[in-house]
Amino acid sequence: MKKAQISSDGLVKANSTSYRRFSSRAAVPTALLLGILLPLLFVRAAFLALEAGASICPSISCLGWSLIGEGDPSMDLREEWGRTGTDEIKMNSATVESAPDSLEGFVAEMNSISIDDRLDMTTFVLKIKAMILKMEHKARSARLRSSFYHHLASVSIPKSLHCLTLLLAEEYSINSLARSSLPESHHVSCLTNTSYLHIALLTDNILAASVVISSTIKHSKNPNNLVFHIITDKKTFFAMHAWFAVHQAHPAVVEVKGLHQFDFSADLGRSVVETIKEVRLSKSMYAQYGGAEWEVKWLESLKPSSYSLLNYLKIHLPEFFPKLEKVILLEDDVVVQCDLAELYNLNLGGKVIGSVVDTIQNEDNTTLCIDPDKRIDSYLNFSNPIILNTPLGAAKDNCTWSWGVNIFDLRAWRQSNITESYQFWLRKNRESELVLWPLGSLAPALIAFNGFMHPIESSWLVSDLGWNEPDPGLLQSHAVFHFNGPAKPWLEIGYLGSRELWRAHMNSSDEFLRTCGVIE
Repeated sequence: MKKAQISSDGLVKANSTSYRRFSSRAAVPTALLLGILLPLLFVRAAFLALEAGASICPSISCLGWSLIGEGDPSMDLREEWGRTGTDEIKMNSATVESAPDSLEGFVAEMNSISIDDRLDMTTFVLKIKAMILKMEHKARSARLRSSFYHHLASVSIPKSLHCLTLLLAEEYSINSLARSSLPESHHVSCLTNTSYLHIALLTDNILAASVVISSTIKHSKNPNNLVFHIITDKKTFFAMHAWFAVHQAHPAVVEVKGLHQFDFSADLGRSVVETIKEVRLSKSMYAQYGGAEWEVKWLESLKPSSYSLLNYLKIHLPEFFPKLEKVILLEDDVVVQCDLAELYNLNLGGKVIGSVVDTIQNEDNTTLCIDPDKRIDSYLNFSNPIILNTPLGAAKDNCTWSWGVNIFDLRAWRQSNITESYQFWLRKNRESELVLWPLGSLAPALIAFNGFMHPIESSWLVSDLGWNEPDPGLLQSHAVFHFNGPAKPWLEIGYLGSRELWRAHMNSSDEFLRTCGVIE
């Protein structure tokens, strides 16, 4: 039986043996309990200090905050946060403007408030939300400025290219060689000879056109059979003509023709004039839609490819080449790495256009787009019933085909209504105040060529090299490299790998290129 003694103060004390036994058994659990409670008490004390520093008075909770959690103002804060909306803050621009610019500024402001001027919970929440709205507005403005500056860098003409155009225009005026016929008289018959391989470029970029042609000739097994048709605008014609007159592309044949040299008086010519007129009206209207609601989308649609008249005139290839049966269309921002004869001789099975569609097969044998942004619904506004009711409405999840390299059966095209359909949808979008798609030449082409497109092997084209650094492994397996995207290889913002790949097809000792600093 345990012994106990009563001390003089009336407390019962265990004998020394029992006391030692109790201490031994309780030491470990006591330490564990303290190890759990003390951190919690420390965290609680920290919140108390934060509350005091922030000068917040959550109603009755200002009278005290017990360590065991009664009257927890964090619950009041969450409830008040849910009750307080941001609409009234947005309506009061002065509240947002006067809000702190950062969390550090907010804490400093709270610390500067005296104890007598503590904020009630509602005012505290309003200040926080006003600060968040201000920070969101600043981030949004920064994104827009970044997009705008990047857009300027992508659309601006580098000084070197501007110099090259002026230098060549001067060469045209003073050098008879630069004005010589293109092609030479004994090659004129090749322009309509269907036994040749015909390649068309619609461009106002002299340097880009030279790279396309030189890379194509370099990788052709039979360059004597190549005929290049360059269509450009009037302002670039003389410089473009001078370049290819001075830099003969032997053994291939090159024709340079300006839009002003075509006869647009006939019915087919009037169709071209109608497209030109419609594009100009759409561009004029689109320039008025620079409001905040368009933001980045508006800027992206101002890229040169969207505004270039020559891009829209691709739809008139049958009118430009009335005596040809087929033609390969190359964009001016491509590099050709193989012989194009196989593509030219491809059987399109009665279709009009052969183009690459970047798809992959899923495990359940369904077809997916390699890039989700290349789905048709990324280009057309299917929320609008006008677009939804087109034949594409049932195929809006399908993948788009690509510009870059395309083969056209001009005979089949002339038997279709593709050009008329394209013009109809250009006009329809303008009359709908440009809500069917942002400005661009591909969206109406997706509708007009629907049912007339023959997919070709994806190995013919690798695209988006103006958006990403080229992958060497991917480049080795494709025939044509397309630098679509803002970072063109002739711009300062171009990726280093892209620029090296592109510049490999320029003559580093060329006098014109060195004079203008294109090559240093």
